[in-house]
Amino acid sequence: MLKTYQYPKFPFVRPAELDSPQTRHVPVIVVGAGPVGLSAAIDLAQRNIPVVVLDEDDTVSIGSRGVCYAKRALEILDRYGVGERVVQKGVSWNVGRTFFRDEEVFRFNLVPEPDHHRPGMVNLQQYYLEEYLIDRARELPNIDLRWKSTVIGVTPGEDAVTVRVETPAGAYALSCDWLIAADGARSPIRRMLGLDIEGKIFMDRFLIADVVMKADFPPERWFWFDPPFHPGQSVLLHRQADDVWRIDFQLGWDADPEEEKKPERVIPRIRAMLGDDREFELEWVSVYTFQCRRMKRFNHGRVLFVGDSAHQVSPFGARGANSGIQDVDNLGWKLELVMQGKAPAALLDTYSDERTYAADENIRNSTRSTDFITPKGNVSKTFRNAVLGLARHHPFARGLVNSGRLSVPSFYVDSPLNTADADAFAGRMVPGAPMDDAPVAAAGGGSPWLLPHFGQGFRLMIALDDAAALDAATAEGLAALRRGAIPAEPIVVAREGAAPGGIETLHDVKGRVRERYDLQPGTVYLIRPDQHVAARWHRFDPAAIEAALRRASVQGA
Repeated sequence: MLKTYQYPKFPFVRPAELDSPQTRHVPVIVVGAGPVGLSAAIDLAQRNIPVVVLDEDDTVSIGSRGVCYAKRALEILDRYGVGERVVQKGVSWNVGRTFFRDEEVFRFNLVPEPDHHRPGMVNLQQYYLEEYLIDRARELPNIDLRWKSTVIGVTPGEDAVTVRVETPAGAYALSCDWLIAADGARSPIRRMLGLDIEGKIFMDRFLIADVVMKADFPPERWFWFDPPFHPGQSVLLHRQADDVWRIDFQLGWDADPEEEKKPERVIPRIRAMLGDDREFELEWVSVYTFQCRRMKRFNHGRVLFVGDSAHQVSPFGARGANSGIQDVDNLGWKLELVMQGKAPAALLDTYSDERTYAADENIRNSTRSTDFITPKGNVSKTFRNAVLGLARHHPFARGLVNSGRLSVPSFYVDSPLNTADADAFAGRMVPGAPMDDAPVAAAGGGSPWLLPHFGQGFRLMIALDDAAALDAATAEGLAALRRGAIPAEPIVVAREGAAPGGIETLHDVKGRVRERYDLQPGTVYLIRPDQHVAARWHRFDPAAIEAALRRASVQGA
């Protein structure tokens, strides 16, 4: 086991279904208690939807898996109640540096603008994230976590899905309205349903060596092409919590995985990189290959696929768990509306449409990174090395250097849930864009950041100079929208004052909200529950807002 982490053991509890002749029915079953499955359960439970989580193991993920959690995922984890723990335990960073042989050729900053709450990335071992999510799930009374529970059969129906579950005490059946498959890249549920996943397997091998060492290297991502200590290949270095450092060595396809994992093979590689004087201990060693592929659709009747069960990418760019958490963020509010009878089941088609678009974007970027990092022919390698050589001295070439385009959220610009702009706006907060954060002062108390005031339901962001000057007609229109079948809660962003009628008021203390959203007095944004922009106008028009709200929740389906 690991030197720096003590694995928890979660008890198996004999399920009551083993002693009942009838098949119990529950609203939602989530299969898989990894980061994505646990996030799905927490998202739904916070919407007052009961969830049963089934996992075949009785602990968190073993060994070295996910490492990097991007700004967008951190903002979602904030809403799930674990973001602060992740940031406090993990290693925050914004800067990445790329080297060719022994010279730096490229540098980037993930958050070049000031005044964002969360950093571009936080490095944290996956087992910590899972532990924090499990702690949060245990706080929610409508989550039933079941360990040592392996799904051995799935029977989808028109009105329900039945699963067969194997446990140490025997097997039982459980039915649900909706089944969420978060059971990983090899997804037994996908296999049971005979569903395909298509894409490309990359013919290369990489060695993961997690080492424990004291080092004063800055908290940055360092990537080498053809370094002197590992000639002809690439190397990646990341710092994690507990003075654990992740080192990835490219090995080539012909490397023997079992031989390369042996300490007598690993330790000389690390010493060549760090020098003979650096003391370290091996924490974890593994060899991996990777693939870029996805299912054609992520929703199949009442079975919904999220995370690695739906799509897989190479690790360059930290797109795995980050995109899976964004899947859940997209799915949760739509499933809630469908389960409440406020939207047709066809709304879940937009989950698949938006997240397959995001998966294609991730696969495209990941494939390009992989092709640059691991060129498969002399021509490609000559081009790659020429770009790296030019990047030392010529800025135009630096944009071509690709050591892994890092995870960023997708802009759903072509989503049917969007309402197209009728007014001219500056900036990037277009319909379909994920919200940018900014510092605020809440008139009634609360978070000093913009994003925590949004989420769970639809929100209307209205800009005023003086919140107290909100006119009676607008206040009446807002009240009607709050009472609608699908309500939209108003939030006033102002320079000063407090809005009447108990409407939440935020003061734009540094002008960043106005700057990032091109706010003018009277500007209105309709924000989806997953904090993506649905529509925007430069004047308050209740009829237009009502139409956009219906489009974003019902008619868009």
